[in-house]
Amino acid sequence: MYNLIGYLIIWAFIVSVIISAVALFVGRVSLKREVHMAGFFSSILDFFYMPLKYLFCKFSDPRILDKWMVSMKNIAHKGSFLESSKRIMFVPHCMRALDCPASSTRLGIQCVNCGKCDVGKLKQKAESEGYGFFIVTGSSFVERILRGQKTDGVFVVACNYEINKGMRSLKGTNIPIVGFSLLNDGCFNTCLNYDEMLIKIQDLKTSPNVCE
Repeated sequence: MYNLIGYLIIWAFIVSVIISAVALFVGRVSLKREVHMAGFFSSILDFFYMPLKYLFCKFSDPRILDKWMVSMKNIAHKGSFLESSKRIMFVPHCMRALDCPASSTRLGIQCVNCGKCDVGKLKQKAESEGYGFFIVTGSSFVERILRGQKTDGVFVVACNYEINKGMRSLKGTNIPIVGFSLLNDGCFNTCLNYDEMLIKIQDLKTSPNVCE
């Protein structure tokens, strides 16, 4: 009996290693092209996230794991996001200029379009495309906004770690979430490729099959 349990544990470990390795390979490939079963493989990485994170921290760069997972989830969520009509875009406060004059409220930072950073023009573009636009300083703001806003699609601008964290936390809500990563990490003076951001917004325009 104990031998059988031991064999089952060993085989379970072997299978877990194999499917995790396959999922990681698919995640890497997804950076260059769309992959099949992206949602399935991203769920595998979600399940094994903590041990994989430990291995990446020890032998590589944990940001790579988050990058691959975000890439697969963007592919998996794109179809549902295209069908959404009430969208919200979250932007991190670290993109603001160091001397930003905007004030903070219970719904995040209120941009005044001072022109000192890209947030103002991104806000204008997002709102022209029908997004609710929020500059947030942490996950508590995101949770408060989502409780008070009706949405069926969330667009997150952040580092890959924060995007993946948000995707994992919203997994049970059936709200499709897509992300666009910043060019650099950090708590201040971060930036994005604005031209690529515009291409991303254009690519995620509402599907013409959506009923008004």
